[in-house]
Amino acid sequence: MHKILVVDDDAALRGVIGLALQAEGFEVLEAEDGAVAIQMACEQLPDLVLCDIRMEQMDGYLALASLRQHGATASLPFILMTGQADTEGMRRGMELGADDYLAKPFTIPQLVAAVEARLKKQRTVREQAERKLADLRANISLALPHELLTPLNGILGFSEILIGDPAVSPADVSSMAESIRESALRLHRVIENFLVFVQLELRQGVAAEAAAALELGPTVERVAREQARRSGREDDLITDLRGGKSSILEEYFAKIVSELIDNAFKFSESGTAVRVELLNQSGQVILRIVDSGRGIKPEHLSQVGAYMQFERRFYEQQGSGLGLTIAKRLTELHGGSLSVSSTVGQGTTVEVHLPMRTVASAA
Repeated sequence: MHKILVVDDDAALRGVIGLALQAEGFEVLEAEDGAVAIQMACEQLPDLVLCDIRMEQMDGYLALASLRQHGATASLPFILMTGQADTEGMRRGMELGADDYLAKPFTIPQLVAAVEARLKKQRTVREQAERKLADLRANISLALPHELLTPLNGILGFSEILIGDPAVSPADVSSMAESIRESALRLHRVIENFLVFVQLELRQGVAAEAAAALELGPTVERVAREQARRSGREDDLITDLRGGKSSILEEYFAKIVSELIDNAFKFSESGTAVRVELLNQSGQVILRIVDSGRGIKPEHLSQVGAYMQFERRFYEQQGSGLGLTIAKRLTELHGGSLSVSSTVGQGTTVEVHLPMRTVASAA
């Protein structure tokens, strides 16, 4: 049974609304002003709040603003009731986080329809969140163990050979040592990305610290060459770097470039071009990375995120899916944006837009 909190300083109207909702099978709580409503909402956690705007002790706007500040009540569906549904008042309510307006006088069917519509939307949002959480769990269980165990198995396997076979030739020792090193670097990258991702999640909504204007071209050139070398695809890399500055720490920008170029090489065939461009346009510095890989289906583009790997049963994939998420979060933390466009069978283009800077400033 859904619990509805009805807030109105008119006891008669409050009673009529309560009876109407009870007749529809709802449990009803009543409050005579905003202050009482806040206390009841925090204690009872109703499924929806139906609140009058004009009340003497505390009006509906203040009650709404207060509830949106409390973690437990921040997402409660909230319908404002008003006898003066003017544009300015409606805009104020929506800016504070109201979900709907109900203009007085209203009929019982209108009241019930508004309440049921909000509850249905809330239910849909909750179901979507639960599906995303289930997908995240499934992808973590599929991707993360593989990403940790694969390099670890390489390290253990080669080290056991080196320990157990004293007759291994110097050339084989060198080769195995290089394989151990590559496996260790891959394992280090997985752990590093996981830690960076956790830090970014904890910092959501917090602006980046002020940083001096960084000349981005040299960082792009260095990281792109390094990634091409590590992928064994130095001949596939094409760069067109025209310079540009932005307020971002070099380590953060290098992380963005590294993850995006790593993905471009990872998901395209050897012998196909990976193009990296850096240009200035309309007060922004744009980093564009274009590959000729298999591309991403339209229905998958909106789902790109941490630990998301699409069609893994058809393709052997490395990577936990954190790279693109980390690049996106770091870009947004510095006042920029990241976009992905892709055509299946033709390739993917990723663009990072950062505010152009010439002096140190807050992001």
